[in-house]
Amino acid sequence: MEFKKSQAIKTSVVACVIDEQERILLTRRCIEPFCSLWVMPGGKIDHGEPILQALHREVREEVGIDVQVEGLIDVFEHIGVGERNDHFVILYYRAAPLSRELAPNGDECTEAVWAEKSSLPQIPMPPGGRHILSQIFPDLPWHPERPQDVSLEEELPGGNIQAAGH
Repeated sequence: MEFKKSQAIKTSVVACVIDEQERILLTRRCIEPFCSLWVMPGGKIDHGEPILQALHREVREEVGIDVQVEGLIDVFEHIGVGERNDHFVILYYRAAPLSRELAPNGDECTEAVWAEKSSLPQIPMPPGGRHILSQIFPDLPWHPERPQDVSLEEELPGGNIQAAGH
């Protein structure tokens, strides 16, 4: 297979914000991809922007809170197919909230909630988010995605890097 050199790989960060009660911060996206699904806050890293600075910026922009980063959880590669042929590398970080009052921005997400750990397997979310949360909470009854829930785009785990102490 031959690869193109003209298109840049986009790098994104995602914050798995978990409070002391093991609730996870989820937002309902209102833009594509994954419009109307529940996701963890995150987004593209701007050119020249340090990774953790991007993580803090994305969480602040989307839900209006600050977080304490606890460590890298995993790295995913996302290669789109068809018309959405973007190539992403996605860094998932675990973080703790420094405040709890959520203010979704309305541009990227319409709702933000602290989801109970026990409810996570039933919440509609993209396969990548489900995979990460199943690593963090392996004791939950995670079910394989039904074929109609998986998009034509594929998210591939890059490794299993656990944050120290988690």
